[in-house]
Amino acid sequence: MRLAVGTELVARALLFDMDGTLIDSRVMVETLWKDWCDAHGVDFDWVLPQLHGVRLADSVRHFTPAGYDVELEIRTMYDIELRSTDGIVPIKGALELLATLPEDRWTIVTSADQELARARLAVTGIVPPPKMVGGDDVKEGKPHPAGYLEGARRLGCAPEKTLVFEDAVAGIRAGQAAGARVIALATGHPGEIPEGVEWIPDMSALRFVGVDADGVHLRVVA
Repeated sequence: MRLAVGTELVARALLFDMDGTLIDSRVMVETLWKDWCDAHGVDFDWVLPQLHGVRLADSVRHFTPAGYDVELEIRTMYDIELRSTDGIVPIKGALELLATLPEDRWTIVTSADQELARARLAVTGIVPPPKMVGGDDVKEGKPHPAGYLEGARRLGCAPEKTLVFEDAVAGIRAGQAAGARVIALATGHPGEIPEGVEWIPDMSALRFVGVDADGVHLRVVA
C-alpha cells in the first residue's frame, strides 16, 4: 500500500538499509554478478531475485557450484565489489532527508560489511553514522532480524518503536521479524514489495517535521 500524501510517521528511532534505500548501487552489483554467473555457469535469472539485501558472503555460499573453493570465491568477489564504486549515487532525496535528522535518532543497518559500506557511502557524500551496523557486526544476515535488533539496541530503543526503511524482500522480512514498522522503497524492484507492506517511491517522499516526547516525526509529501 502506497502511503498517502500527508501521512505522518512517528518512531523513537529510524533504521535505514543502505543499498537501494539510501544509495543506488543496483546496476553495478547486478553487472558484477551477471559476469560472475556467466563465468561459473550459473543462471543469472535464478540468482537475481535472491540477490539483493543479502550479505555478499551468504550469496556466494548459496550460489557457488560444487567444485569451487567457496572461501576463495568470497574473497575474490569481495575485492571486486570493494573496488567497484563507479556509478554509485545517492537515492533521490536521501542526502536532503538525512541532513535534517537528529544524529542520535537514526542509523544504517546494511548487509555490506563496515569497510564496503564506508567505501560506497564515501562516493555518495553520505557520512556514515557512528552507530552503523554492518553485515560483519552480526552473526546472521538478512532476512534474519539480528541487524535491525542490533541497530535498535545501539540507539537505545525497543525494536517495536523503530521505523525500518528497506527496498529488498530480505530486508523487509528482517525488519518485520525484528518487530519494527517497515516502510518499503520502490527504488529498484517495486514489483517485489510483498503485499500489504507500506511503501513510498524514494526518500524525496519524506520530510522531517520535528522531534518531541513521542519520537521523530516524518511526513509523506509525495
